[in-house]
Amino acid sequence: MATTVLSRLPELVRSTSARQVRLVCGVILFSYVVSHFLNHALGNISVDAMQVGVYYHTAFWQFLPVAIVFYGAAFTHMGLGIYALYQRREFRWRTIEPLQLLLGLSIPALVMAHVIGIRLGQTLYGHEKLYPQELYLFFVVAPGRLWSMMILLIIAWVHGCIGIYFWLRLKPFFMRAAPYLLAAAVLIPTLALLGIYQGGRSVAADSEDADWRKQNYTQREVGTFAQADTLDRITGRLTMGYFGLLGLVLLARGVRGWRERRGGMIALSYGNGKTVRVPKGLSVLEASLRHNVPHASVCGGRARCSTCRIRIIGDHGALPEPSQREAFVLARVGTADPSIRLACQLRPDSDLSFFQLFMPHMLSADAHGSSPAGIGQERYLVSLFVDMRGSTQLAEKRLPFDTVFIVNRFLGAVSQAVIENGGQPNQFVGDGMLALFGLTTDPHTACRQALKAVAGIAAHVDELNELLSHDLRQPIRFGIGVHGGEVIIGDIGYRDHIVFTALGDAVNVAARLQDMTKTLACEAIVSEEVRRTARLADDVLPKQEVAIRGRDEPMVVRVVADTRTLSAIIAGGERVAA
Repeated sequence: MATTVLSRLPELVRSTSARQVRLVCGVILFSYVVSHFLNHALGNISVDAMQVGVYYHTAFWQFLPVAIVFYGAAFTHMGLGIYALYQRREFRWRTIEPLQLLLGLSIPALVMAHVIGIRLGQTLYGHEKLYPQELYLFFVVAPGRLWSMMILLIIAWVHGCIGIYFWLRLKPFFMRAAPYLLAAAVLIPTLALLGIYQGGRSVAADSEDADWRKQNYTQREVGTFAQADTLDRITGRLTMGYFGLLGLVLLARGVRGWRERRGGMIALSYGNGKTVRVPKGLSVLEASLRHNVPHASVCGGRARCSTCRIRIIGDHGALPEPSQREAFVLARVGTADPSIRLACQLRPDSDLSFFQLFMPHMLSADAHGSSPAGIGQERYLVSLFVDMRGSTQLAEKRLPFDTVFIVNRFLGAVSQAVIENGGQPNQFVGDGMLALFGLTTDPHTACRQALKAVAGIAAHVDELNELLSHDLRQPIRFGIGVHGGEVIIGDIGYRDHIVFTALGDAVNVAARLQDMTKTLACEAIVSEEVRRTARLADDVLPKQEVAIRGRDEPMVVRVVADTRTLSAIIAGGERVAA
């Protein structure tokens, strides 16, 4: 097990980008924010309820391993946010990404006083500032601070919600979960703010009693004026340091722009007569953004997809080498051609001519902000490739229209089996077809539907062979490959030739498994992923390791010599599950 993890570590490093690290850190911080907001919401019950809640809240988040992860995530997220400010070349103000960046950069400055006043005060002086002390400060001593705290809470929540939206919007369940996520996004901060208000009113009323102030607002809880002055000076210096760091980043951006302008301009030719001139250092996608040239990019330039791919025209030897992330994405889609690059990652330093592999269909370069249904959606699908065997020999001895008739009957029989079992015929390539399962079902159901469709194809082709027995010298044979995994689905094409299809490693593997049925002399090859997800017994189908082009390690597959046997296997599995 450890050996397997270590062997996959280089691939994991190559597949990880700064955005993904920032996402993980952001999820950790957002979890803290949700926990804190729910604690505030207890103020709608009582201040005592808030006190009980904060005990469990702090017990978890101040537990040493959790605290290390939390503070590490906080500093990493802040650092990557500052780096994003420096790295980002173009800001499209029609989207909410710049707003997210601006809100995120404002949070450290707003939260500095709160963190230092509570955490550093506790560490240096042993202060025990909890809800009674903080609410007394906000509602009695310094009401002006209440508004800054409210602004901080709203900014942190909106920033986190934008990040969660960008993370989940391409997931298959997002459209179903969106109403519930929106309800939570509105209710949680509303209840938290109401809880603070109700708790503050209660504390303000209790604080009129001198005995309450003697018990809850002593030097042990809030410290002395000298200690408060020291904490304020620390807050001021750190805040100024933070703004100074942001100023240095903006200065660095200006210096970079000046150096790029002095370094000269380069021409980018899009292969359709369109040419733009940009400074050296911009990525091809950023150049498209700057000049409003439509450029497909489902993931928004995050190197999480390959839809911004371009093919270089002419010499590509002088281009910068692909980064680890770019090389990983290109390898995942099976692209070994060095002339194919990701537009979001390629930063040319000389004139370049290219053309886009995926046309954006009149969408702007930041089209990822549009509806994900038509542009792209990431989800688990099962791909089934089926190919008719011997069609070349069939065509040699028949009139062209007769051959077309037989091939169409074959594809009709295959399509009928796919539709009967919940799949969708997607692409027809010659005498072959790609079918997709899982567009409206979960992975387990999709895998079982695909396996049933394999058996259904065999039954329908048998009927076709019997129907055409008087005209066929030998029965129609076929090969099938089935594999499941995460893919991007969406509309691909140009102008009036737009088709809905799936792109990804799982589709490519299914096609290669179908080709492999010729070598292994079988009717179908099913990946171990599909067998496991369909919850079939381990011993129902012969196991074999095969080498897949584009993959470093062999892949475990299940060989189906006679696809008609799958009906009994699946039925037996359903009886066991029942």
